[in-house]
Amino acid sequence: MTARTTVITITHNGGLVIGGLLKSLPADLPLIVVDNASQDDTLDIVAKLRPDAKVIRNSKGLGYGAAASQGLGAVETEFALLANPDSLMTADAVNALVHAADLYPEAAMFGPIHKDGNGHIEPSHNVEIWKRNIFGKLAYNIVPEGPICVEFLSGAVNLVRMEVMRKVGFYDPEIYLYYEDDDMCVRVRRAGHPLILVASSVVTHLNGGSVRPNKAYYWEKFWNIAWSRIYFESKYKGRLAGMCLGTKHALRFAGKALLYGVTFNRKKGWRDLARSVGSLAAVLGVRASKLPRTAKN
Repeated sequence: MTARTTVITITHNGGLVIGGLLKSLPADLPLIVVDNASQDDTLDIVAKLRPDAKVIRNSKGLGYGAAASQGLGAVETEFALLANPDSLMTADAVNALVHAADLYPEAAMFGPIHKDGNGHIEPSHNVEIWKRNIFGKLAYNIVPEGPICVEFLSGAVNLVRMEVMRKVGFYDPEIYLYYEDDDMCVRVRRAGHPLILVASSVVTHLNGGSVRPNKAYYWEKFWNIAWSRIYFESKYKGRLAGMCLGTKHALRFAGKALLYGVTFNRKKGWRDLARSVGSLAAVLGVRASKLPRTAKN
């Protein structure tokens, strides 16, 4: 059953975690590694543990979505399993996802239950982004007894039906980081294909290790979270709605950054300054890309 599936993982300085993923994968799964200009031993580990892997090397960081699209474009099997390098798989987990895909041929995306390194359930599904302020925590804390339709599946690990991916298109190249999974889920559902959370498939998601957190990384993370949220709003609700939300966020986070600066909470101040600048950049039409201040990451 697993021979029908190709694994895709996107790496960027993931030497601390990639070995765990590769060792956890069933050996008969074809593997595609798309590397976003790693400067550590990530690719050496891949070559040692999975010399059969197809490796796509990017000379610069393209962001998650663009790199994932490269991987999807190289898939020749019926399904692709997108897995973050900090995830751990089992053959049973993969087989359960493929089995669900066979049971529900109209569905296009299938997600497992996620557990952290301590075995605790972590969010793996949710409602659409516009409903999360009201229903978000209620939605993702539910662990069903069997497969259920959901509005959002985490991009950390999911199985996709390639026939549908080719129809709806791969990841939006305008989104550098964050919300690319929200965008994909919206497009797939609007094309008439359900998303299925498969309760019998359980994976471990370690949440970290692909980059080494520092001040520059922190800025890039929250700049892109803010930018992508405003881009997402503009894409689905119109440019005016995006500008309104972006202006609101830029002012709100600038005020919070100032408050944290006065109280000498530098980390939160830096975070919210990045959010403010990212929101403003989206309003002004600045495209997302790897920021100059993070060029060494």
